[in-house]
Amino acid sequence: MDVGQMQRSLIDYTAALFHEGFLDDQFTQLQQLQDESNPEFVFEVVSLFFEDTEKLLNELAIALGLFGYRSQQCADFKKIDAHVHQLKGSSSSIGANRVKNVCVAFRNSCEEKNTDGLWYRCLRCLQQIKHEYSLVKNKLENLFRMEQQIVAAGGSIPMME
Repeated sequence: MDVGQMQRSLIDYTAALFHEGFLDDQFTQLQQLQDESNPEFVFEVVSLFFEDTEKLLNELAIALGLFGYRSQQCADFKKIDAHVHQLKGSSSSIGANRVKNVCVAFRNSCEEKNTDGLWYRCLRCLQQIKHEYSLVKNKLENLFRMEQQIVAAGGSIPMME
């Protein structure tokens, strides 16, 4: 595949990520902050997001009491809310739209007055966050791989319009 074809593939792939709701305009704004003085800016910021999210998902599991014998009784809903709030903010800051949306739904579910089944709702929401995070991580890693292939072939990364 020549550089022009790789660039078109990257543009199409990126457009699909926006169309499918994986990314939003915040990701575009992040890309606009990247320049020749810091060509790895987006990759570095997203890599930090990946590291932080892995830690937060682990902290959420701990706060839900998933590693204890009596898991429901061990749940710390204040910590759960704080971790989800932090994940919502970090996913929003890089434009990970679907992760952010699941975090919003998670927080809304936890704020319901009906506490019956709250632990199970939180567990379900955690599973949804993990699923959406896994998807966006895979998609962004693929996007970065495509960009690296273009640069390795002597091309430049095209900007979305």
